[in-house]
Amino acid sequence: MSPSTLETIRQIFVFERNTLAEGGRAAAAPSRHVVAAAIFKNPCAGRGAATDAELADLAQRSVEIGTLLTERALSHFAGEEKPRAYGKAALVGTAGESEHGAALIHPRLGLAMRTGLGAGPALIPGNAKVSTAGGSVDLLFGGADDAWDYDAMDGITLAIPGAPGPDELVLFVGFGTVRINARVKGASAEQVAKVVADIRARRQA
Repeated sequence: MSPSTLETIRQIFVFERNTLAEGGRAAAAPSRHVVAAAIFKNPCAGRGAATDAELADLAQRSVEIGTLLTERALSHFAGEEKPRAYGKAALVGTAGESEHGAALIHPRLGLAMRTGLGAGPALIPGNAKVSTAGGSVDLLFGGADDAWDYDAMDGITLAIPGAPGPDELVLFVGFGTVRINARVKGASAEQVAKVVADIRARRQA
């Protein structure tokens, strides 16, 4: 563990949501979503637009912190409650820029999350924004093994009082089972591909 990265962490939070019933109906299957978050110093704060090298450094830091957060989040699942959904998000303090958050969640973080989960070829939903202290962010969950797993699609709104400070970043890593009583189905990947192909064909006609 790099002291230049992990020793800059100010606080770690773990959010756990267990939805037992909704709409007067008990959960047909466990609906558990766990998000681990770390608040840490933004090395690029106050420097203006980050260089490519600085963004690459943030991406590398996300692997170390993401590994720690993945371990914390996954420790809340036991037995047959293996997660089939994942998501990620970041909040950037006001002395930073949104691209700092993008560097945290897009290039390398998925490596830590997929390694910890032991699954996950599907794209991980991600969201990052600049925020004042106490601001919220929506973390979206998508299927880990199948991006078209509609039952795994869900979301959670997260906020930490007092964070991020102007020179801080907050990284969120989330895992979940299924949306409570999920029963809405959408188009399959094959159906969507056919629709897109038809649209392109009409445009070229």
